[in-house]
Order: sequence, then structure tokens, then C-alpha cells
Amino acid sequence: MANNDKHLVFTRNIGIMAHIDAGKTTTSERILFYTGLTHKIGETHDGTATMDWMAQEQERGITITSAATTTFWNYLGNRYKINLIDTPGHVDFTVEVERSLRVLDGAVATFCAVGGVEPQSETVWRQADKYNVPRIGYVNKMDRSGANYYEVVRQMKEILGANPCPIQIPIGAEETFKGVVDLIKMKAIFWHDESMGAEYSVEEIPADLQAEAEEWRDKMLEALAECDDAIMEKYFEDPSSITEDEIKAAIRKGTLAMQINPMTCGSSFKNKGVQTLLDAVCAFLPSPEDTPAIEGTDPSDSEKVIIRKPLSEEPLTALAFKIATDPYVGRLCFFRVYAGVMNAGSYVLNTRSGKKERISRLFQMHSNKQNPMEAIGCGDIGAGVGFKDIRTGDTLCDENNPITLESMEFPEPVIGIAVEPKTQKDLDRLGMGLAKLAEEDPTFRVQTNEETGQTVISGMGELHLDIIIDRLKREFKVECNQGKPQVTYKEAITKSVELREVYKKQSGGRGKFADIIVRIEPADEGFEGTLQFIDEVKGGNVPKEFIPSVQKGFEKAMKNGVLAGYSLDQLKVTLMDGSYHPVDSDQLSFEIAALQAFKNASEKAGPALMEPIMQMEVVTPEESMGDVIGDLNKRRGQVEGMETSRTGARIVKAKVPLAETFGYVTALRTITSGRATSSMQFSHYAQVSTSIAKQVLTEVQGRADLIK
Repeated sequence: MANNDKHLVFTRNIGIMAHIDAGKTTTSERILFYTGLTHKIGETHDGTATMDWMAQEQERGITITSAATTTFWNYLGNRYKINLIDTPGHVDFTVEVERSLRVLDGAVATFCAVGGVEPQSETVWRQADKYNVPRIGYVNKMDRSGANYYEVVRQMKEILGANPCPIQIPIGAEETFKGVVDLIKMKAIFWHDESMGAEYSVEEIPADLQAEAEEWRDKMLEALAECDDAIMEKYFEDPSSITEDEIKAAIRKGTLAMQINPMTCGSSFKNKGVQTLLDAVCAFLPSPEDTPAIEGTDPSDSEKVIIRKPLSEEPLTALAFKIATDPYVGRLCFFRVYAGVMNAGSYVLNTRSGKKERISRLFQMHSNKQNPMEAIGCGDIGAGVGFKDIRTGDTLCDENNPITLESMEFPEPVIGIAVEPKTQKDLDRLGMGLAKLAEEDPTFRVQTNEETGQTVISGMGELHLDIIIDRLKREFKVECNQGKPQVTYKEAITKSVELREVYKKQSGGRGKFADIIVRIEPADEGFEGTLQFIDEVKGGNVPKEFIPSVQKGFEKAMKNGVLAGYSLDQLKVTLMDGSYHPVDSDQLSFEIAALQAFKNASEKAGPALMEPIMQMEVVTPEESMGDVIGDLNKRRGQVEGMETSRTGARIVKAKVPLAETFGYVTALRTITSGRATSSMQFSHYAQVSTSIAKQVLTEVQGRADLIK
């Protein structure tokens, strides 16, 4: 390895991920304070958190956009560089977690000691599984009433299918929480309140906890024995002979292989447990060197795989994972350098656009502040300005050694509202503002409805669109009126139909001719994608060069269903037979024939309207439960189960159509006198009943007539 890459061993690219309100930002603030990056602790609840820099975040006390920063921590005599990304917990901003996890090497999964594994904890856990991100667990809020560390560990096994391996156990809980027992060193750690938790003492384990500590240490060694043969041998012969260094090496090995998740605990708000969490990040999470060499493909030949190692001498390979608009420097592109070095003033190739771009300036980020840099090295995360055409997921590379890295997939928006500027002078600003916001956020879409001429903005939920409207007002000085939220419906067909479609146009000279016999039906179960196309043509009745045109025609047609112009998610088309004319047939003829066949067949194939269904979880006091369930039933909800939380509240789980959830938070507050909370996330699309479908189609028709 080259000398200039030796720092990679001491680099950690990590994210903090969790359900809303588990304490991610509070934990990030403590990390910045104890590592010396800030000299005053910012708090989420009073709007002073460094990482929540947007005005909307400070007012609402939630994280909306993932913020990046770089800090340093001394561990075992070495100085570790930590690139930290604080991600949102609210389901409407799940894209921020998705794109952060794509470029991170490790993550700290934070859980509330009272709430345990909550719905969004599951979502972010699955996202981390998708990108193979090793993670350690941190159980926060140990000082709160109802805190139970061991229950969270149990839930992680049962709900997430994880393998939590506690390397600490708490000393006390709720108001008696004082510190932790380190099961590796078998010592107790107590934090001193008078020093804001900056100082702590390492002492002997209290006598009343000795037996429990030994029991949990044994469980830890047992879990490690399954990941490490050397530990297994010693564990069966003489567990006391296993050294501290061997335990740490085995935990690291198991974490990197994603076989275990080391668990720590604390109370970030009460300044306890953060330093030991930082030690665990340095000890057990991967450095850029520990992650597999990045794989990409040759832009000119997608079958050819190219591998780049995390070395400075390798050709530059970087991935743009976030675009942000800064009022002072303009469009900022956040990227992760996987190989090579990115220098300020240099040219890079964007393989999506095929164009060279000059990076005028480079920065290391600290929340919304930039520290200018001459270069961003291999394995590092930075930001640059000067890009003319850049999107989330673009690969930036050396122009003589092009490579395309796997991009990111983002969920489709489920809710839309119509917006219009209040005055003529707002018109241009609205277009510019929406274009910039859509560039930043891949789950936010802007469309102009061709029939109605309205500008419709779509996103992941009411809060998401609320924030967009608020940002238009503050950042782009645009006042706009907004319509009622509109659900993004889809269409589907329910029956199988066979049809012959002949497209014929002859008007002297060369004409157009295509003849196809197709069967259209619902896609097979388990099929993932949009169009399932099967070619069963025998004997060249439809020449091979025209078959892709038939497929293309159906793919195009699926964007506009026959009921109300909503797109179809899935469709199975079998091309059974057909004929052609040696002179008049061409690719366009077969494409048009497919478009017509789709329209004519769909009308007979039982077209149906599909609506988005949300998975909802309501935590309510026992006495309000009947009212909550009654209200969910009125909203066409299906209650799937009820549980009792450790604090005695009831947890109601239900599936509810998105169309019925608008304004639910306000209604829930009224029903329960503000004592219940709810969270929801997209579950699936389901067929709408006939009466509701009629209502929706009448509304769509009404909107179209109004504009005409």
C-alpha cells in the first residue's frame, strides 16, 4: 500500500440512523462536543443543534436533510478521522437515509430504550442490509421512564432478525442510570455530571451487578465463538484465557462480516455513553480499506466489470450522492471518493452525461459550513462546486479511465398537490425553485398536467410537501397557492384477453402495416419490474427486428392506463403471432400497433384502479383505544393487531388507504386529547372498491372539464 494511504486505516465513514425521535441528532451533537469540534452542546428541542441547520429543522425539532461533518477522535493512541452523516428518521425523508447508506462504510443504529424497535427502525435496517453496511447498535435514552435495554436487544432479534451482541450492560435504568459495565474489560464506567459528561471514571463492577455482568460476558463470548474458530477453541477449554485484544479482534471480524451487531447504551441527552460509543466506532466499524474494492462497469460495454481498489494511485472513481443548493456557493455536489484523488481545479468525466466537468472548488463539510480543500483523498467524503449537469447517483471519474458505478434506486412518490404562483412575478421564480428542489431530492417530482395545465408536485407524504412549499417561500421568495393533496393512483388489469391488432395506412406510395396477435394479462406472481414480455412467434411471421418495437410500444402504453390515465405498475404481454408486409412494415408501425392493442385489450381486461396503502402504527392510551380503532375503521382501515407497550400504552397496527390519512395527525390529537402518536410508511398498492373508483374517476373527469 502506498504511504499516502496509511491514513485510511484510521478513517471511518459512518452514519447515524434510527426511527424519528430516537436521539440521532442529540447523539451527533455530543460527538461533535466531545471530539472538540464544537465548544457548546446544541440541543434539538431548542433549535440550536449544529447538524439541524435548516430553519424548518430548528422550528420543528426534526431532521429533514442529512448533514455531513468531519471530526477526529483519539483511540488507543491513534487519531481517527470520522466522517459523520446525521440522517433523518421521518419516513417522508427516507431517501436521505438511502443515499447516505449507499456511500457509508458503517452505521450506528440508534434505538430508543423506551420505544425499542419502531417502524422506521425497520426501514433503515433493511436499507442498511440492502447496501451491506456493517452496524453497531446504540440504545439511547436509558434515563427515561420505562427504559429497558434488554427488551430492545430481544426486539432486535425478533423484529429485525439481527444478532445483537451486548458489549456493555447498563448500571441502573431510568432516573438511576449512572453508567455502563464494559464486558470486554469487565470494568464499570461512571460519567461525571459536573463536567457535562466530558470526564468519567473507570472503577470495579458494583458487587450487586457482578453476577449479571459475568452472565452477559459469557453470552458475548458464546456469540463470538460462532464467528471465530480461535475464540471457540479457547471458549470450550478455558474462557478466562481469552485476552482483551482477542475479544476485540473477534468482535471486529464478526461486525465486518455482518454476523453480529455489538450493542452499547447510554443517554446522549444526559451526556452518558457517547465516548464509549466513539471507541466502539473506531474499534469495530470498517475503514475504507476493509470494504470490498468497488465494482463498476465499462460505459461502452455494460458486460465488462471494472474493479477499483481504495488506493490513491488508482484512477479517480467517485459517486455523487447528494445535490444541495447553498445561498453562498451555489450548487454543491456531495460525493464519496472510492479510488484515486479529486483535486480542486481538475476536470472529471461524468459517465451518465458523457461530458467533462471542471471542479472549481472542493470543500470538507461541517453541517452547512464549508472548509476549502485542495484535494479530497481516497476513501473520503467531500463536496464540490462548478458542475453544470449533475444528478444524484452520477459517477465522476478519470476521463482516460471511464467507469460507471451502480446508481441508486428511489421510491416513487405517493402523494401530489397542485401549486400555482400567487402573482405573475412569482411565475418564473416558481419554475426555477421547483427545478432546483427536484434536482436536490430524487423523490420529489414536478409535472405539468397536460389536460389541466396545472403544475403538480409529488412527494413521499404531507410533511415532505409541506417542507417543499415552506422552502419555496423562504429560499426562493415564491408565494404560491396549493390545492388539496391528490393521491398517486395506479391502474392494473384483472383478466386475460387475446386480441388481433392490425395497423394499416396506405395512401399511395409506401404505407404502414403491422399485424400482431397478443395476449395481455396480469403479471406472474413474484415478477419484479414493469413489463413481462414473452415472444412466442414461430417461423418468422413477425421478423426479429420488429419484436423490440412491439415491446417498446407496450412499455410506452403502460404509462397511461385506459381508466384515468394513471400508469400501470405491471403487465404480462405474450406476442403469439402476426404478419408483416415486405415493403410497408417498419419498426414504427409495430410500435403503433402495440399502443393500439394495449388500449383495445385493456378495455376488455377488467381495468381496475389501485391505491397506495400505508402501514400505520398508533400508540395510544388504553382509554382512547376504542375511539382510535373506530376512527381507523371509518377511514377504510384494517386493524391487523394490538400490542401493549412496556409503558402500558396500546399499540394499534393497521393498514389504511393513503387517501384517508390526510389530516390524520390533527384528528388523532382531537380524539385522544393530544396523548397519542402515529407513524406510517408506504406498504403496497391495492385494488380500490367500485364505489371509491367511481368517485375518483368522477373527480378526475371534473378537474379535466373545469380546465376545458
